[in-house]
Amino acid sequence: MKQFPAAKNSNDSPPEVRGTYVKLLLGVVMIVAVAGIVWKFGDQLTLSQLAKQEVRFQQFQNQNPVLTLCIAFAIYVGVTGLSLPGAAAMTLLFAWLLGFWPGLITISLASTTGAVVAFLLSRYFLRDVVARHFGKQLDSFNQALQADGPFYLFTLRLIPAVPFFVINAVMGLTQIRVSTFWWVSQLGMLPGTMVYVYAGSRVPTLQQLADKGVNSIFSPGQMIQILIALALLGLLPWVGRKIVRRFQASKSP
Repeated sequence: MKQFPAAKNSNDSPPEVRGTYVKLLLGVVMIVAVAGIVWKFGDQLTLSQLAKQEVRFQQFQNQNPVLTLCIAFAIYVGVTGLSLPGAAAMTLLFAWLLGFWPGLITISLASTTGAVVAFLLSRYFLRDVVARHFGKQLDSFNQALQADGPFYLFTLRLIPAVPFFVINAVMGLTQIRVSTFWWVSQLGMLPGTMVYVYAGSRVPTLQQLADKGVNSIFSPGQMIQILIALALLGLLPWVGRKIVRRFQASKSP
């Protein structure tokens, strides 16, 4: 009796094919979601309407300054602690809404707190998952920590060559103490946080855009501030590498 080949199970597809399907599905969902938002709230997404919402937020912030900072802190900790994407964009947004100094203090403390949350989740709840996905990185992290100690973590924070969530997750599987992870991360991320907060705080308000148009962005003073922010963002990795190389040179015989 002639036998027909068994039907191919969709689970037998290569991982890269399944990953492509997932990305396409997510892309379609995002497009549909954006289209739905525009269709439902399109009349409220004009610049003048958004400027009115900004004014309302500023009024709420002026009336409830501590509550506003606490809400921003909690949102930032939640996003970074759960390793959700968008931390850089959220930094710029919060800096734009809160201003430089309130934004810097809130974001700096929240980013480190979120990093510690992700660190603890990796160490006590997701150890097997992290080890399975980042085994090679764990070996290199352990070797570097043995050679350079906490300065290795400082290097990773200062030079953003390794993704934020990877550092938090993999460091959770090392022997580094939580307190050491916290204060080194706080210091190491501070320069980059200052640059991003400065860049976000230099963006004009929506009311300025509504009143003056693009002239509020391309005025000489505003352009100088934006160029300074871009220059600082570009120089930060270079300065970080200089510091690391000088430290390594001082250790060599």
